[in-house]
This record gives sequence, C-alpha cells and structure tokens, in this order.
Amino acid sequence: MNKVSLLDIIGPVMVGPSSSHTAGACRIGLFARDLVGGDPDRAHVELHGSFARTGQGHGTDRAIVGGLLGFQPDDERLRESLELAEARQFEVKFDNIKLRGDVHPNTARITVHRHNVTAQVVGSSLGAGRILITQVDGFQVDVTGAFPTLVVAARDVPGVVAHCATVLARAGINLASVRLSRRAKGGDAIHVYECDSEPGADALAAVRSFPGVTLTRAIARVS
Repeated sequence: MNKVSLLDIIGPVMVGPSSSHTAGACRIGLFARDLVGGDPDRAHVELHGSFARTGQGHGTDRAIVGGLLGFQPDDERLRESLELAEARQFEVKFDNIKLRGDVHPNTARITVHRHNVTAQVVGSSLGAGRILITQVDGFQVDVTGAFPTLVVAARDVPGVVAHCATVLARAGINLASVRLSRRAKGGDAIHVYECDSEPGADALAAVRSFPGVTLTRAIARVS
C-alpha cells in the first residue's frame, strides 16, 4: 500500500495559488541556482505542458525566478521576484517549449549562466511541492531534492566513484544514493550523490583533487 504523508494532503507552506506551479517551480529554480554556485547573471527558462499553458497565471514565472534569486517557497518576495530580478540586472528570458518523450506536464528547462559557468536543468513539479530533476547538462539523472546532493562532473574513468565515496566517508557524510550517467564509455559523466548531510568546502576540494573531475557542486536540500 502506498504511504501518504501529511504534506501530500495539506501541501507545503508556500506563497502562491498552486503547490505544483509555485512551490515546486521555486524549488527547481533553487536547484538550478545552486548548480552554478550562487546568483546567476542571466537565465533562459523554457516552460513545457501545463507550465507553458497556465504558468503565468499561476505564478510559475515568478516562482522560478524567485528560486533563482535564492528565495524559499514561503518567501513573500516571490510575488515581486520579476521586479527584483530587473532591479538586480538579472536578465531572464521565457519561452514555451514542447519537450520530447514521456515528460511530466509541469516541467521546465532552465539554462543558467554565472560568470564563466553555465548549467542546464530539466525539472518537473510533481505536486505538493515535490520535484524531480531529470536532466543536468543533458545527462539523465533522477534527483528529488529531498537530500543534500553532491553533483560531480568528471571523465568516465575508473576510481572516481570510489574516490568520492571515500572523501564523503572521511568527512562523516553518509550516502543515501549514488547515480552515474554517461553518454559513452570513457567520455564525460555526471555523478549524483544524495547525502544525509551537506558536503563542506574541504570535502568539495578533496573531490576536485581527483584527475578528471571538472566540476563539483553542493546542492542544498530543496524539498
């Protein structure tokens, strides 16, 4: 029998009329923000399905931008996030898109730029504020945001997973799950480590020390 949580019944504490279109959308924005390491300089937000059809009326645009600015779903500033972004000279472009395949109707593809770092996230809002990140930089992933998450980009070579797991273990960080996505053997790969606690700066530096690791990002719990 499927378990139903209290959150599924009453929904999250949030600003906005819809947990799917606002709370979940905000958390997708938060994930994208953390992936580039802070406030983006500019972003391109592409809305799919119900997000595209009704997102503006339900505040999806404001929720995503609020997340990109670092606001939580219950932050009253979500209501004026578009104006705050403009005041901060944070450029955001919106488009509608039809993504291929079996894609949840409440889905956004967000491309963010911060200094010399660019990242792209595809995320879906599942209801009651829950999200699922399905792509990072074109790699297939499966991240709920329910745990602090370490994202590592690296060459697909032996030893990367063992190195990362050893670093986290020495830092006293317990792993909830490990996922690896690659396009081809020996090519580029994305590692996703869901953790019971957030990796600190020393752990990130130790992970980066492994040859072939090109990027590390600690993503705060967003669900």
